Amino acid sequence: MAEIRYTKDHEWVRLEEDGTLTIGITDHAQEALGDIVFVELPAVDREVAEGESCATVESTKAANDVFAPLAGRIAEVNEAIVEDPGLINRDPAGEGWFWRMEPEDDAQFEQLLDEESYEAFLETL
Repeated sequence: MAEIRYTKDHEWVRLEEDGTLTIGITDHAQEALGDIVFVELPAVDREVAEGESCATVESTKAANDVFAPLAGRIAEVNEAIVEDPGLINRDPAGEGWFWRMEPEDDAQFEQLLDEESYEAFLETL
């Protein structure tokens, strides 16, 4: 089973078998946003810095940025969520993923929050 980590910006990060990372927003984030109506994704091959805004999500309530959890290169984007933004609401941790990236430093993944730490963080909000 793939290992998943989280950020305090409510992104989930799944380490794939090939060493790439798949990024999406958490169930908490999609619930807070409400019905998502538009998504703008980063360009493939874009180099991103940790914490850099990479995508924009617009809902009936607000527009929010989605940030790069780690530095690296965007390897693939999920066009399905551009065509059907509601997929993020229906399956945020599955088919509603945003992009895949090749991390600059594999060790950075371990520094992200594990599920228990993320759940504890949510309790502080």
